[in-house]
Amino acid sequence: MKKLIIIYSAFLMQSFLFGQNVDFKSSNFKDDKDGLKKATDEIKLGETFFDAANEAVFKVQDPGLNFKKALIHFENAQKFNSNNALNNFRIGVCHSYSTDPGKCIPFIHKAYELDKECDPFMNYYYGYTLQLEGKFEDAMKAYSAFEAGYKKSEEFGKFVTMHVNECKNARGSFQSPVRAWVDNIKELNTPYDDYAPSITTDGSEIIFTSNRPNGHIPNELNEYDKDIYSASLSQMKWSAPKQIQGGVNTASHDVSNNLSFDGTKMLLHREDNGQMDIYESNLKGLNWSNPTKMHFAISSTRANEIYAAYSNDGWSILFSRDNANRTSGFDVMYSGMQSKIQRDYMAATMLSEVNTGFNDGPIYLHVDGETMYIAAQGKTSYGGYDIFKSKKVQGNWTKPVNMGYPINTQYDDFFFATTANNKYAFIASNREGGNGGYDLYKVTFWGEEKIPLVDVEDYLLASIIMPMKDPQVEGTVDVNRKSFTVFKGKTLDALTKNAVESQIEIIDNSNGNVIEIFTTNSATGKFIITLASGKNYGIVVKADGYLFHSENFDIPRGAVDNLVEKIIELKNVKIGNIITLKNVFFDTGKSVLRQESNGELDRLVKLMNDGPAIKIELSGHTDNTGSASLNNQLSQSRAEAVMNYLKGKGISANRITAVGFGSTQPVETNNTAAGRQENRRTEFKITGN
Repeated sequence: MKKLIIIYSAFLMQSFLFGQNVDFKSSNFKDDKDGLKKATDEIKLGETFFDAANEAVFKVQDPGLNFKKALIHFENAQKFNSNNALNNFRIGVCHSYSTDPGKCIPFIHKAYELDKECDPFMNYYYGYTLQLEGKFEDAMKAYSAFEAGYKKSEEFGKFVTMHVNECKNARGSFQSPVRAWVDNIKELNTPYDDYAPSITTDGSEIIFTSNRPNGHIPNELNEYDKDIYSASLSQMKWSAPKQIQGGVNTASHDVSNNLSFDGTKMLLHREDNGQMDIYESNLKGLNWSNPTKMHFAISSTRANEIYAAYSNDGWSILFSRDNANRTSGFDVMYSGMQSKIQRDYMAATMLSEVNTGFNDGPIYLHVDGETMYIAAQGKTSYGGYDIFKSKKVQGNWTKPVNMGYPINTQYDDFFFATTANNKYAFIASNREGGNGGYDLYKVTFWGEEKIPLVDVEDYLLASIIMPMKDPQVEGTVDVNRKSFTVFKGKTLDALTKNAVESQIEIIDNSNGNVIEIFTTNSATGKFIITLASGKNYGIVVKADGYLFHSENFDIPRGAVDNLVEKIIELKNVKIGNIITLKNVFFDTGKSVLRQESNGELDRLVKLMNDGPAIKIELSGHTDNTGSASLNNQLSQSRAEAVMNYLKGKGISANRITAVGFGSTQPVETNNTAAGRQENRRTEFKITGN
């Protein structure tokens, strides 16, 4: 019994000591003075970095590695004495400014329990931990206690005000989440920082930045530099990420910013002579080119520039820049080109309507040109960075609106890249439940709520599958109404199936204007472009040594979720090859060329002018509707109409023949409207070269 009493007494004494603040002084460690000296030396070293980091925070500047360096020394002292309030507090503060701020919670709580007056900023950081835990009412009380008890709080006043507003914003918004799922993309994430996602408009290719082990020499903190990685989506699963090929990744930090909508260009930022600048790289085959620094209007010599984004029309760049004194964080800036040929940018202008006074950016512009997504602190954030949306109305950007919970949380939620149909987006976040640090997440928007007419039993069953707190007050996401079609595919040699680098022209058939010209990938033949609905488009494909290829299709006004995927096989200019003129149009039952056919036929004229030895046979074809004799006559007349157009453009008559085949050579079934449409066509065959 006596032995049990001794053990119990020792346990009580240990518990008592654990609950008391233990200072780093000799009276507490009489038997280990050497250990005490080493611990206090570590604290002094840590304080140097800690003070430098806090000074940067006050000025809304990047503390760099100072908090991380301080943390190493404080943790060494923690091994000697884990029950010192101030050291626990400082460890917690260091974690709070890391990419995994949730680690601060147990240390700040312990410091608060040991001695809530160990540091003048205790209530401020205690409030922050409560905010991270979602205890918004308690957090606001702690922030108020900080303001009341710290005489110099006016120097930190804007931060307190910001956090109190964040708690107020989150308190209501978390009770009425927006209609979206946010899922961790586990196959892309690691315990390191994985962030800065950017995607092609169809969502099939992603690039992002990570500081995972990369084979380079780590820094003094055993951390690897940031490199840019890519992955592809196939059958709803992402491939294993790989460092992008080419000259982009270096032994220093390389941070992806934004992919162009066709996936052939990329903006990134990296350090140059002690400051951050924006660069651009181009995809050539499988490799990304060595990045070139952007025009001095964007990458200036006076400030840091990061997080750039392409505009939808390619004429301008948006980016974040800090000011010359670097005392108010980053602001969103805009610079437009005077000439796409010379790429001469005008002086950058601040977009004051979307800036907060804290850090603003990254930025993402939707392909519609009317929607901007900005990650920012301040405004109506729930904590850290949140993602906001602004719309362009009559040439001006509206006040950014928080995209709501669960897209945004009390942690950092930033970057935003969306598919053309706005149904999916990709963000970065260090929220709870991730792999560590920043992770990549996929946002799936549900769209507007539809209330079905069901009986009570059906409604209860549906509620079990997808419970809803209150359908009357649940928020909705304003999914962009402007619709687009993604046109993607490959250009291949018709015989070898090898990739063919080709030039593609997109034509608005209503007026014949070329609205876009781009080149397919030389290694893969891939291309992707996003087109607005409500038009009939012509697509013309040209490559050296090949006959041109053409397509046309309608995108109905209001169409959504359209994806046109096409493998375009190009044919060599040799005798016997047959090409369909997809953009030659006649009215039903008539043989008079419509005006929108001119562009297609002018390209045929150019082909024959470029190859003066080329001879062709023009052929007209119909479906099987109507009598054979009428179809033969109509097809002959249509072939002759095209021939007469070519002759009128100066092509010699001895190079052209015209024949009508009526319905005798169908390429599709005549049993469907779509098949009959394909059978009504005009072709030409190379008969001499």
